[in-house]
Amino acid sequence: MQREQGVPGTRAELTIALETDLAIVGGGLAGTCAAITAARAGLRVVLIQDRPVLGGNASSEVRLWVLGATSHMGNNNRWAREGGVIDEILIENLHRNPEGNALILDTILLEKVVSEPGITLLLNTAVHEVEKSAPDTISAVRAWCSQNSTAYAVKAPLFCDASGDGIVGFLSGAAFRMGAEPRSEFGEGFAPDAGYGELLGHSMYFYSKDTGRPVKYTAPSFALKDITAIPRYRDIKASDSGCRFWWFEYGGRLDTVHETEKIKWELWRVIYGAWDYIKNSGLFPEAETMTLEWVGTIPGKRESRRFEGDYILTQQDLVEQRTHPDAVSAGGWAMDLHPADGVYSPLSPCTQWHSKGVYQIPYRCLYSRNIRNLFLAGRIISVSHVAFGSTRVMATCAHTAQAVGMAAALCRRAEVNPAEVEIAALQRELLRAGQYIPGLSLRDSEDLAQAASVEASSSFVLGELAPNDETVRLDLSRAMLLPVEAGPAPRITFFVDAAQATTLDVELRCSARSGNFTPDQVLFRRSIELPKGDGQAVTIAADVPVEAPTYLFYTLLRNPAVSVRLSPARVTGVLSLTQSMNAAVAKGTRQEPPEGSGIDSFEFWLPARRPGGLNLALRAEPPLTAFRASNVTNGMARPTTQPNVWVADPADPAPRLTLRWPEPRTIGRIELSFDTDFDHPLESVLWGHPERDIPFCVRHYRLLDAEGALLHECLENHQTRNTVRLDTPVTTSALQVEIVSTHGAPAAVFEVRCYSK
Repeated sequence: MQREQGVPGTRAELTIALETDLAIVGGGLAGTCAAITAARAGLRVVLIQDRPVLGGNASSEVRLWVLGATSHMGNNNRWAREGGVIDEILIENLHRNPEGNALILDTILLEKVVSEPGITLLLNTAVHEVEKSAPDTISAVRAWCSQNSTAYAVKAPLFCDASGDGIVGFLSGAAFRMGAEPRSEFGEGFAPDAGYGELLGHSMYFYSKDTGRPVKYTAPSFALKDITAIPRYRDIKASDSGCRFWWFEYGGRLDTVHETEKIKWELWRVIYGAWDYIKNSGLFPEAETMTLEWVGTIPGKRESRRFEGDYILTQQDLVEQRTHPDAVSAGGWAMDLHPADGVYSPLSPCTQWHSKGVYQIPYRCLYSRNIRNLFLAGRIISVSHVAFGSTRVMATCAHTAQAVGMAAALCRRAEVNPAEVEIAALQRELLRAGQYIPGLSLRDSEDLAQAASVEASSSFVLGELAPNDETVRLDLSRAMLLPVEAGPAPRITFFVDAAQATTLDVELRCSARSGNFTPDQVLFRRSIELPKGDGQAVTIAADVPVEAPTYLFYTLLRNPAVSVRLSPARVTGVLSLTQSMNAAVAKGTRQEPPEGSGIDSFEFWLPARRPGGLNLALRAEPPLTAFRASNVTNGMARPTTQPNVWVADPADPAPRLTLRWPEPRTIGRIELSFDTDFDHPLESVLWGHPERDIPFCVRHYRLLDAEGALLHECLENHQTRNTVRLDTPVTTSALQVEIVSTHGAPAAVFEVRCYSK
């Protein structure tokens, strides 16, 4: 029993003092990935989250799907899914949760964080005060947890604000912006005018379910009564739920920090009014047995404060794909702005304009320009309002925040502040950890594999993708995206059926910019006369020199009288594409921005999701040989200008890679990278996926030394990256990687690295 006498003054709250290397405020995907990255790099981290779960807008409290540069596979950013920790999380979510249950994602995020011994996690804990040791230096943050009536005082040399609204940056006096810059400031042609509005609003969602029996619904008194107040009310469907109602948005004319509660109530009005419309208008008989299962209680925020770093990323950086010496991350979502009036606007609920490829995000955007020990992560990084339209999406936020976590580790090792980090070392450490930085490859002097010769039991040679019995009509232009090496362009033959005599136009295309996958240059065009008949060979034979290894688009232009034969064969680094559109992220098959917007016009060439997207059957002369064993040490761990992968011959009964050294080397750690299809977006909720494990990924492998002694065996892998730490380092003149099985496709390995410790 506890009993205390009354006191004349006030009692002091229980306060716990914590000291750490890095304090991260905000447990959305950005803060979570920064914390995991920093902890794995050796830092003690306190992660402070004001909600009961991690994930922010991705969590079960909001239930927005995680997306980034892949953009629902609706742009030309091939193999662009974010790497590192966020890739690990999304792959794990696919494996456990292909149905897209947000509650399962909650558990995965919590598991990842609590599994790191270096992280102290404070849930339900809100920062409300910042202490400073100097005008430009934070010394501590104070926070309060209402669940255990406990205050926390967290001291650290380094802080990261990943809170979304930037509470630490704001309280510490960091320079920030809120709203859209005028076109005159940065010369951004896409900068909105006052009529469109300066801020994106908040969104809330609902889920419904079919009970199997009639359900009545009486709307609460605060529900929206006149559904026609929503200009898009005819787009409301009883079958939709969750973030498919992303356009239930409001608040862009209000203060999106301090008026969030007001915005929430308006969104509740919209949701309950929309459900009243579905249930009681008589227009949705299928809703008779449906009931509301869940309604969000906090809004998903899009935009509030953006803080100023040493560089402000702008529209031109994205559209021109400018290179930065301090690049640490990548983006690729569209510049996606929304009218400030949101759900009540008569305008299209979003205006999305894509770049021709992915763009770099520089490190100078990730720390405050005037608070010397403050990192920025998530949607608050140093970007203009227009660039923010792209960088704000969660996978991009998470990927970029990994750079913050790694930079913090380097700061502590060198005892420097964020602006003083050695960029080359930061880039190297990020690439080692699986980060994707466009245009950069890993050059690692500590990697023993760099001094090894590499051989394989076999290597895939693409001489043929054999046809099956399936065909697809050329009601859309179609292409095979194929990796070719320097020299004459290979001859590619397709096999077609013509329903009538016709003329088929074929083209050979490439991207004007190396590393892009927008086929904006036509290298060769020919018209081929086809008689009526099946099984005809169509050869694209272009007398075109290829100056450097690249991808070419072998293209069959639209002709509904022609069908092309398909192949069931799938292989890493090879895709079939159609000149088409994804209505989720584009308005047409060709992007046609307004004149003066500063945005490019170009066609979309898109793959289809599995189980669709079969390759076109073809024959290559000479065969394509870009899948060789030496690729595993070239410093690239995904397709770029080449597949950058070793692929075994599908007929090889025991695929094996062997790394050999002229003298024995001592190996304590081995890093492996497998193919989890970086073209697949892995949306975290609602979308659904056709498999639990990516078919290109190695499932079962063994590592052996030069004498064939087993060093390690993994029976059930589904992850992109595997780190193998040997219990006892081994001294050997060879390392053998034996592939026992995959999840379906031919064996493929992007990377093998070896370290002494």
